Amino acid sequence: MADIEIDGAPADPARLAALGLLNYGHFTTLRVEAGGVRGLALHLDRLERDCRALFAAELDRAAVRERIRAVLPADGAPVIVRVTVYDPALGLERPSAPAAPALLVTTRPAPAAEPGPLRVRTVAYRRELPEVKHTGLFGLVHHRRQAQLAGFDDVLLTEADGLVVEGATWNVGFLDGDRLVRPEGPSLPGVTEALLAGAYRGPQTRRPVRRDELGGYQAAFAVNAGAGLRPLAAVDGTAFDTAHPLLAELRAAYRGVAAEPV
Repeated sequence: MADIEIDGAPADPARLAALGLLNYGHFTTLRVEAGGVRGLALHLDRLERDCRALFAAELDRAAVRERIRAVLPADGAPVIVRVTVYDPALGLERPSAPAAPALLVTTRPAPAAEPGPLRVRTVAYRRELPEVKHTGLFGLVHHRRQAQLAGFDDVLLTEADGLVVEGATWNVGFLDGDRLVRPEGPSLPGVTEALLAGAYRGPQTRRPVRRDELGGYQAAFAVNAGAGLRPLAAVDGTAFDTAHPLLAELRAAYRGVAAEPV
């Protein structure tokens, strides 16, 4: 099994360098366990949608699944698979040229199923094309690095006016009593967020959440495909209950989502 493949072959250095030099592409990240993925169809939908948005090209869903299957460990151990779509031949001078996107597939060991709580700080920052999961990660990594150097674990992104939108590489949710609140704003439509919203049977809503109103919520959490649901211990100086009983209920609801075979 190759750790890095491009269109099913071991990554050629020249084709791989093209992504680093231009950094124009999109991706999705999946947690694969025993050959199954929660929300696989949604991940494939995202890849198709973003491929049209960035390259005006159609993506072969069957080819994506084939490439994922090819890199999975034989023993079914959990891994994180990232599928990146980019065109190795696209150049800086003429990015409008007709695109022929390639599939870059990488794997890494999956993190713990229940990682500990996060302490995050807010930063006013909006990703370019926030609705697309693209490879332009400089701003996110820079702000995460600065937060970690200051003693935090990560960052929660807001608009300039304090509207809370999303985490650096995760969606965020808040608990208002027994109600699940997802913030409105320009953010990435998360697969794990969508699965959780569909699986949870309690009251929930989507509404604006402002930084200066966070003290009105009892608990908060981050969600993404790699780690599932992870409580937030604090945002800036606002502490949250990491043992709130609804967090366990939400985690159980997500765990109950059936995995789709790759």
